[in-house]
Amino acid sequence: MISVIIPAYNSEDTIIKALNSVKNQTYKGDIEIIVINDGSKDSTQNMVENYQNENKNINLILINQVNSGVSKARNEGLKRSKGEYICFLDSDDVWLNNKLEVQMENFNDDIDFICALRNNDHITYPYKVKNGIAEITLRKLLLKTVGQTSTAIFKRKILENTGYFDEKQKYSEDANYWLRISLNNKMILLNQKLVITDNDYGQKGLSSNFSEMELGVQKNIKEMFYLKKINVLEYLFFNFFSKIKYIRRIYL
Repeated sequence: MISVIIPAYNSEDTIIKALNSVKNQTYKGDIEIIVINDGSKDSTQNMVENYQNENKNINLILINQVNSGVSKARNEGLKRSKGEYICFLDSDDVWLNNKLEVQMENFNDDIDFICALRNNDHITYPYKVKNGIAEITLRKLLLKTVGQTSTAIFKRKILENTGYFDEKQKYSEDANYWLRISLNNKMILLNQKLVITDNDYGQKGLSSNFSEMELGVQKNIKEMFYLKKINVLEYLFFNFFSKIKYIRRIYL
């Protein structure tokens, strides 16, 4: 079974599209959908409840919690999930109909985590495509984060060897989780667009958040250094490289 975790906050305009994109998957295996309503003040809860009533054949679980942030919501979904495979879908994103089928076809005994492209993304340095796949490693992630959350799917074993999202981290929390996953698991990126996202960073990211995002990135680099996964020279290099990218975002 695949567990699909959907954190939702004030998502009345998009949640049904997200749910329908799961409902319309060509994948024929069992799916459970877990929606975590993170203290929405609009009609998100009612809309999901109505969707449950209108789609009795779908294994849809609704969890209501006090507003606690996306990491807390995702973690709650992870704890409630029962699937052998787990994936995320942001409430304002949609999957292409073949998303799960394509990714499940690429799993084998060695591969633990698969992500894909979204919108008009392309695979660029430091990732290299071979037979439609690019390998993801710790150091590549430190240079460039790939795998927007809605594109990712992974085996349950990752919960056992990695744990959960850092609920105290507000920015770059998904990159932090991917970095920790990379320490003990085989990760790949498919050279295929499988997700359409509404919150494209390059177009809608607020410049007022750039500094907070950079602090999150710096925290991630420092954590890998403290864990002795990178050496001093690498730590200095990744810090410098990140700051150069930050400056480019501010002024370009």
